[in-house]
Amino acid sequence: MEQDTDNRDIINLPDTLPVLPLRDMVVFPYMIIPLFVGRDFSIKAIDEALSKDRIIVTLTQKKADINEPKEDELYTTGTACLILRMLKMPDGRVKVLVQGLKKVKVRNFTQLKPYMEAEVEEKVDIPPLSEHEEMETEALMRAVKDQLQQLSAYNKNIPNDIVVIANNIEEPDKFTDIIASNLQLKTYVAQELLEIPLVIERLKRLNEILDKELQLLALQTKIQNQAKEEISKTQKEYFLREQMKAIKKELGEGDISDEIEELKEKIKKAKMPKEAQKEAEKQLLRLSKMHPDSAEANVIRTYLDWLIAMPWSKRSQEKINIKEVERILNEDHYDIKEAKLRILEYLSVKKLKKDMKGPILCFVGPPGVGKTSLAKSIARAINRKLVRISLGGVRDEAEIRGHRRTYVGALPGRIIQGLKQAGVKNPVFVLDEIDKLSRDFSGDPASALLEALDPEQNSEFEDHYLGVPFDLSEVFFITTANTTETIPPPLLDRMEVIRLSGYTVEEKMKIAKKYIIPKQIKEHGLDKFEVKFTDGAIRKIIENYTREAGVRNLEKTIAKVLRKIAKEIAEGSKQTSFQITSNNLLKYLGVPSFSVDEKLDKNYIGIATGLAWTPVGGSVLFIEVSKVKGSGKLLLTGSLGDVMKESAQAALTFARSRYEMLGLDENFYEKYDLHIHVPEGATPKDGPSAGITIATAIISCLTETPVRHDIAMTGEITLTGRVLPIGGLKEKTLAALRAGINEIIVPYDNKKDAEEVQNQIKSKKLKYHFVKTMEEVLDKALAKPIK
Repeated sequence: MEQDTDNRDIINLPDTLPVLPLRDMVVFPYMIIPLFVGRDFSIKAIDEALSKDRIIVTLTQKKADINEPKEDELYTTGTACLILRMLKMPDGRVKVLVQGLKKVKVRNFTQLKPYMEAEVEEKVDIPPLSEHEEMETEALMRAVKDQLQQLSAYNKNIPNDIVVIANNIEEPDKFTDIIASNLQLKTYVAQELLEIPLVIERLKRLNEILDKELQLLALQTKIQNQAKEEISKTQKEYFLREQMKAIKKELGEGDISDEIEELKEKIKKAKMPKEAQKEAEKQLLRLSKMHPDSAEANVIRTYLDWLIAMPWSKRSQEKINIKEVERILNEDHYDIKEAKLRILEYLSVKKLKKDMKGPILCFVGPPGVGKTSLAKSIARAINRKLVRISLGGVRDEAEIRGHRRTYVGALPGRIIQGLKQAGVKNPVFVLDEIDKLSRDFSGDPASALLEALDPEQNSEFEDHYLGVPFDLSEVFFITTANTTETIPPPLLDRMEVIRLSGYTVEEKMKIAKKYIIPKQIKEHGLDKFEVKFTDGAIRKIIENYTREAGVRNLEKTIAKVLRKIAKEIAEGSKQTSFQITSNNLLKYLGVPSFSVDEKLDKNYIGIATGLAWTPVGGSVLFIEVSKVKGSGKLLLTGSLGDVMKESAQAALTFARSRYEMLGLDENFYEKYDLHIHVPEGATPKDGPSAGITIATAIISCLTETPVRHDIAMTGEITLTGRVLPIGGLKEKTLAALRAGINEIIVPYDNKKDAEEVQNQIKSKKLKYHFVKTMEEVLDKALAKPIK
């Protein structure tokens, strides 16, 4: 910038002038400086000044980030400037060269748009009024000149020309304005100097500023000299930070960095429990004493970020309206009345007793029956956030309880991660596939879950990474599993099991029509078209293309049909109505994957139809027995488990004990070898409920009496021929019905279970035969009496 006084005293200022707001600088009299102007109203103000006497008033904004300042957002004292030159830039901005003329004060603004204009009056500096003040002024000017020379010697950004000019200026007001315009001052300090009316006071303030700057530079030199003895190339960045800390300490600003202050404030706002806050403050103190780029400092930063981010006191505003919950459960899920009733009972108690320490709900059932979606509906119904994690294949205890911070890459466990993700301490937390937890040398994750799921102790759950207790008592835990067999007993003991059985064909049809088809039509962008599935098409999809307990594959298959329709439309088809029937289903899905009837085509000797339960629903088993000449050996094939092998041994022993009733020789077993086989050898099969089926097949083979092909059976057999009860009757019944078998032999003790299944299934064709002994089984199962 330059100084020029040629135009200052010969120009008379008009009463009203255009105003040019400046963001982060102050223009002084005698100052020549280029300004880059980009705001529309500022460019118009310049145009207005150029069209008249080329004079414009520069006023500094109180806040630089305001794009369109109002009257009260500008300082009222500024400088009237003469526009010397103007140049329009390619980017639309304007570059102007202005010369400061006189200080002015704004009386009032006459307009704000399209450009700012104000009435101004000249602000005259007050010179020394006495001989004493004149002497003091002279002394201050000399002091300032000495300070300028010292600053220039320190290589501060003070040009030597300014020192020469300052030495040749006698007028104190002009002297202060020229010196101030050449110093790198903060905006509010420069504005303060501009507004001081007394020249002697302005000189005093200028002297203070330069004196402080000299002290800082002297201190900086001292620090540099001390640090040079220890510094090396690798320590350069460290030295610079230490230099900043030393400067702040000398200024009385302390040695806590902005980052430490920010973390300290965040810890206060996190509202941690006393123990957690004490640990956070302890780690913050350690961090403040470390080099900021050290590895340990990064570990502590990450740890503090986790502590701050945890929802120590944040909660969702829970709303438990039992009628509304029931409405939402019915809206989202068809049937499963028993599960819905248990959920409503649980929530009713929770509404009455806010601090209830109830059991953890565990939804058990085959895939696709709605376990996880039921948990989502609960969260929606009670206005809580939902967190879901899958435990399938988790074998490391640290996945649940977290890693200790001493390990590289340590993180909290999945439960703490889920709570951070939810942002509240009372979400609905779904632990999917809890039956698929495993264990190895890394620890037992199931044992780690005990503390989290036990209502008596989860109020002080301690994650290894956090190292401080976190209250999990407000979390609504829901677990899901396909079977309870693989859940460790201590863990299962802390949960209340709610079983969700598979669906019948009729139930699946209603679910498809009410939920799946409308949802998939919308998701495939076909809601603007008329797409209709006939009942026959839906039934054929269920029976011929999907064999499952749930409805997951049914949904996938329906989606496949809709994708084909979407492709037709995308290719330019003008058809707006689509009807999917059993006749044109082949066009969309191809050849059926299953036949309608899986039962045997006729009565066979040595083949009996059994029913088995699996984690994915019920299934039909065909037990085949064949005898060959031998020495009484028993051969078992078909990937049978230990329990099933024991059932086969028990069935053979029963047959041997009833040789007279069966019309066999006493030593018949010594003449033959029996081979028992269950087809689909690649699939492991186990369980006691095939006992009566194996016994029936053995007796049919030995007596050469055919077994009815239209009847299935399930039950455990004892050595004396008693038939013991079994589980999973609904799944087994559904498997039989899917195979086209309507008559089922079940143990007498399962009569109550059968009545419940009949009420749920409501099939007129279904018929149960209740038996207590093996003799009754043979009477119902064999096609004709034994000779």
